[in-house]
Amino acid sequence: MEVGNHTTVTEFIILGLTEDSILCAIFFVLFLGIYVVTVVGNTSIIALIRSCSQLHTPMYMFLSHLAFVDIGCSTAVTPIMLIGFLGHGTVFPVAGCEAQLCFVVTCGTTECFLLAVMAYDRYVAICSPLLYSTHMSPRVCLLLVGASYLGGCVNAWTFTSCLLSLSFCGPNQIHHFFCDFSPLLKLACSDVSLIEIIPSISSGSIIVVTVFVIALSYIYILTTVLKMRSSEGRHKAFSTCTSHLTAVTLYYGTITFIYVMPKSSYSTSQNRVVSVFYTVVIPMLNPLIYSLRNRDVKEALGKAAIRIYS
Repeated sequence: MEVGNHTTVTEFIILGLTEDSILCAIFFVLFLGIYVVTVVGNTSIIALIRSCSQLHTPMYMFLSHLAFVDIGCSTAVTPIMLIGFLGHGTVFPVAGCEAQLCFVVTCGTTECFLLAVMAYDRYVAICSPLLYSTHMSPRVCLLLVGASYLGGCVNAWTFTSCLLSLSFCGPNQIHHFFCDFSPLLKLACSDVSLIEIIPSISSGSIIVVTVFVIALSYIYILTTVLKMRSSEGRHKAFSTCTSHLTAVTLYYGTITFIYVMPKSSYSTSQNRVVSVFYTVVIPMLNPLIYSLRNRDVKEALGKAAIRIYS
């Protein structure tokens, strides 16, 4: 075994979701379909927002970045998983494994911040409509988006730096479908007692802060909406928030389970199932949630379809 932080393991074997050949064939078709829908759906959302002038607002600019991040997260995981279904396991170099984890954490954390920013945007739009153009000016929106990506990169650096400090000198089989942090810790020869805590603190802090922003925003929104005399106004205000609340509930429920709850409280198989949901399924669901439950997006889609077929 080499000395210091250098690793004697040069590659990892990602075992995937199952070794059953029939299930592998079924999962390959299923997840290929999900990935195609994810890429097409999110790309369509981005293209629609860019091409339709009525969607050139802060809310939809944030949504286009959310769609971009969803494509990135799914692309970092799904193609490797699909290759594993074809070959019953994927051989991945250590550097590639570290890069995949870094990219997934960057996208996942950026999504947390973007969801919080979108909640703040709805708060300003509903509670301070006369000040909306000032509080959500193009400069402010760019700063909020930039801060979201920066926060994602900082959290990813925390995970990656912890991973780089570990030594891998024994087993190299990862019982997962991508290079997630927890399965990699189980393969380390180093002491992981502190390394295990740091990313949980980092991720937990981000979740607490962003959930606080979202919760506070919606408390003010609810208070303002309940004071409205017009039932039509209340319905319109709530309709602009339901899509976002649905996405928030789905996403935060899964990442809290993975990165904050004690690792002893759930099994590896539960970890894999929940990870599939937040890395593969939610990126597919987000464009469906925002397009099917949003009147502006549906109207823009209708106009785009008329332009294409006319």
